[in-house]
Amino acid sequence: MATQSRRAAVLLLIILGCLLGASLALFRAPDNGGRNAAQQGSDAAEGVNDTRSIVTVTDLLGRKVEVRVPVRRVILGEGRQLYLVAALDTANPIERIVGWRKDMIQADPDTYRRYLKQFPAIADIPTFGGFEDGTFDIEQAIAQKPDVIFLKIEAQRATEDSRYIEKLHALGIPVVYIDFRHYPIENTEPTMRLFGKLFGKESRADEFIRFRAEQIRRVTDVIDARKPARPKVFIERIGGYTQDCCLSFGNENFGRFVELAGGDNIGKQFIPGTFGQLNPEQVVASNPDHVVVTSANWEAYAPGGSWIGVGPGADLKEAARKLEAYTARPAYAGTTAQQRRAFHAIWHQFYNSPYEFIAIQQLAKWFHPELFAELDPDAGFRALHERFLPFGHEPGYFVSLNANPSNPAASAASAASASLPGQANAEVRP
Repeated sequence: MATQSRRAAVLLLIILGCLLGASLALFRAPDNGGRNAAQQGSDAAEGVNDTRSIVTVTDLLGRKVEVRVPVRRVILGEGRQLYLVAALDTANPIERIVGWRKDMIQADPDTYRRYLKQFPAIADIPTFGGFEDGTFDIEQAIAQKPDVIFLKIEAQRATEDSRYIEKLHALGIPVVYIDFRHYPIENTEPTMRLFGKLFGKESRADEFIRFRAEQIRRVTDVIDARKPARPKVFIERIGGYTQDCCLSFGNENFGRFVELAGGDNIGKQFIPGTFGQLNPEQVVASNPDHVVVTSANWEAYAPGGSWIGVGPGADLKEAARKLEAYTARPAYAGTTAQQRRAFHAIWHQFYNSPYEFIAIQQLAKWFHPELFAELDPDAGFRALHERFLPFGHEPGYFVSLNANPSNPAASAASAASASLPGQANAEVRP
């Protein structure tokens, strides 16, 4: 009897040991989706029974990526991706953001302050450096347990060199590449669709895409039908961010905007890619009819610099004063633009946002004022804010020394109205 009791006790201990071992193995082993401790921790925070589905999307580099949707926790590899996120999560644009790069705070402080005023918690979002300069903190990113990280396509080489993608993938954190900077006309729409799919806001994304296309056609339909003579245009990129001359655009980004608006972009002859530089002699020899300076409030980068602080709520009298200094640059000596004072400044961040149609409209008004006399870019921007953004439109995104270069007398009138609040013209509206 004692022997049987001992045998029963041993058998019971063996059974309990097996059950304990099985439990530990089940706890430690990844599930069928290759999930791991980082993902399990995220699920624990949101509830063990995560009923979200996993979808496969194709990013802007053609990569197939599996993501659990709708995403609840995202890291923005560039802070200015908020321009797009806000069009989808309009009621609370920061509700999913658990980390972002700090570029918006520095490169677009005026827009950041608008979000900060309405959504004070934006100041508490952890900030990251960039992949390109090696300041991205992957450990900090992992600690945020994101459902996805959005990166711009320029970060590809840096992430490949450091094998960040593999490291993040091993932890179950997908990376999706997007673009509305290098090829904005082609890539803004698929980027919007990607965000819409992953956010569970596909109909909202479609609505924005239709609105954007309609606004672009307000220019391109007219140019295609009327085929006006194209003025030669030189775009001075990031005016005042650096004193170098003469940074510009090739066939893409603002270079493409100029062409869509009925201009002839000088930079495309010399710059094979999206971004590049001409020497002053090339600009003088090209003899631009218009000079367009892309600029912004870059006090964080160039304190007291010659940048032109166009943007939301800008002091356009001060912007016109700073733009005036560009007419004396050696690169523009003796050009038609200098003779006619056809110098314009426009918000640089149109180059890196889904709002580029506003830039196209304003460029068209400068190049072809008679054709687009009735077109009001500020009205289009106001409609965008009313339909897709959490606050109203605040003008100040463009200024000109001469709105109508074919009429030299317009120069004085344009500068005068820029300095008088309550008066409006093609460039300056209250």
